[in-house]
Amino acid sequence: MSASTWIRGPIGIDAHARVTRPGCRTVLVVIPTLTAGTRLFELVPLLESDRRVQVLFTVPETTDTWHGLDTYVRAQGGLVLPWHQAARHEYDLVLAASHRHLEQLRGPILLVPHGAGAMKSLRFSRKAGAPTLPATGLDRELLTYRGRLLPAALAVSTDSEYDALRTLCPEALPVALVSGDMCLDRMMASRDRRSEYRRALGVEGGQRLVTVSSTWSVDSAFGRLPGLCRALLDALPAPDSAVAAVLHPNIWTVHGHRQVLTWLGDCVAEGLRLIPPDRGWQATVLASDWVVGDHGSTTAYAAATGVPVTLATRSPDVRQGSIADVVAGLAPCLDLSRPLAVQAEEAEAVSGELAAATSAAITSRPGQAADILGRAMYRLLRLSPPEAWSAPHPVPAPVPVTPVVS
Repeated sequence: MSASTWIRGPIGIDAHARVTRPGCRTVLVVIPTLTAGTRLFELVPLLESDRRVQVLFTVPETTDTWHGLDTYVRAQGGLVLPWHQAARHEYDLVLAASHRHLEQLRGPILLVPHGAGAMKSLRFSRKAGAPTLPATGLDRELLTYRGRLLPAALAVSTDSEYDALRTLCPEALPVALVSGDMCLDRMMASRDRRSEYRRALGVEGGQRLVTVSSTWSVDSAFGRLPGLCRALLDALPAPDSAVAAVLHPNIWTVHGHRQVLTWLGDCVAEGLRLIPPDRGWQATVLASDWVVGDHGSTTAYAAATGVPVTLATRSPDVRQGSIADVVAGLAPCLDLSRPLAVQAEEAEAVSGELAAATSAAITSRPGQAADILGRAMYRLLRLSPPEAWSAPHPVPAPVPVTPVVS
């Protein structure tokens, strides 16, 4: 879209000549990454059906954008404003799940985590450059700009994260709220649909579903062990077992869908259920009998929901006390030279203890995130909230991708 193009939408000084519903509060949803987008699209349903509210979306335009992000956002069907237009308007509420570009936006910002927990699992940022200081995700340099606190409301997942703000960015304490974790709440509320999710994956009742979970970066499961899916398929043949793979969105956006599909094409052809990055990973985790993962959020969510977890890799940069550190302290390590059935049993033996520890590390308000975050949004919008929020929507059923056909 040209930098001079403006959408004839419900904002601007002449909007009264176009709108059918006047006087709506405006909400801007800022999506700089696919990961942030998937988290914010869990939040938006809490207010978008309100006839007093108009929700808008935007993808920041920068010199180093993520491939396919604009296509993903537009596929959700919302009204997408070009960034140059979005940055020139003031909103009643801005929803963000990333620290990027917040200083350019006008309106009260609700900042939520884009993964499990508000504090990073790795000690150093994975951004380009050579960081020398540990980063937590709640640091002053991320939450302020030229001395100005950026979020009007800052969601943290646990009481310990709130306590960490006292040292990391004490000026953010007055706007911080312990919200729990909406993603985990939805997964826990969806566990009774496990059979439905397994059918969607083509997993028969007696089959064992083993899911490979990988975050991004060279220390991830897919980064260190690109042949892991092949090894599991060979070691766990059908019809007794099935194998799925959940890869972090940044693997797909950095390398491209076609490349990922061709890298794993032989595995998909032989039955690997490869889950797309924007839909179905939660349901696949819930459908699994065993998750083989790494230090990423998906592995942590699997552990928190009680799925047996084994770590295929361990990153040397995991921050002490982080969610990934909690998982690493209890989950066994994969050894492809040993019988996998024995290792699955070992993971199952500690799954209860791991679930309790990981769940506590992810949320201090189990089952309450929708209510806490919903009320925060309506407070910033200066609107009376609904009397009660509907139950969390079940996570969507998985639809595995199909191989590339030349």
